Amino acid sequence: MSLEPRQFLTKMEQRMLLTDEDKAILQSNADWGKEKASHMTDHFYAYLERDEEMANILHAGQGRMDRLRSTFIEWFHEMFTGMDNWGDEYAQRRWRIGLVHVKLGIGPQHVVPAMATVIHESEKIVKEEGKDVSVINPLSKICMIDLAFIEQAYVEVSSQAVQRETGWTESLFRRLIATGAGSMQ
Repeated sequence: MSLEPRQFLTKMEQRMLLTDEDKAILQSNADWGKEKASHMTDHFYAYLERDEEMANILHAGQGRMDRLRSTFIEWFHEMFTGMDNWGDEYAQRRWRIGLVHVKLGIGPQHVVPAMATVIHESEKIVKEEGKDVSVINPLSKICMIDLAFIEQAYVEVSSQAVQRETGWTESLFRRLIATGAGSMQ
């Protein structure tokens, strides 16, 4: 099970019903996204730092927070621009972001609520500013697509590591997972 980022992005766009109209709305709000990126970064990391486990991850290593903040600002703005109209470059970057989350040990239990915080705060700002609310739905969709990349990185890294260490085939691994899930009910 080896993820091909562009194919995964296409599949997620279809599942989330991200349309060309949604993309046009995001792109027409790219300046707003760039303007709000710093505020969103402050809000996002203030939220994450309230959790002791997450705070330890964020502050492990000299300069990590500065790098993360810079990356977040880029990431937030890129959701509006699509970088290359949500093509190969966008897909590759989202895949790398997912892998970095896995590498740093930022688990799904942190990522999912943090993404919800991004969506909620964006919606709050849009309404406070009297901005056209049509941006909320497309932004929510692209956030969920980006979240799917992060979540899938955990699946891919974990399954490949187990398969590599054990010599199991992908089909055996999937069968064991399904059996294990069935026994936990």
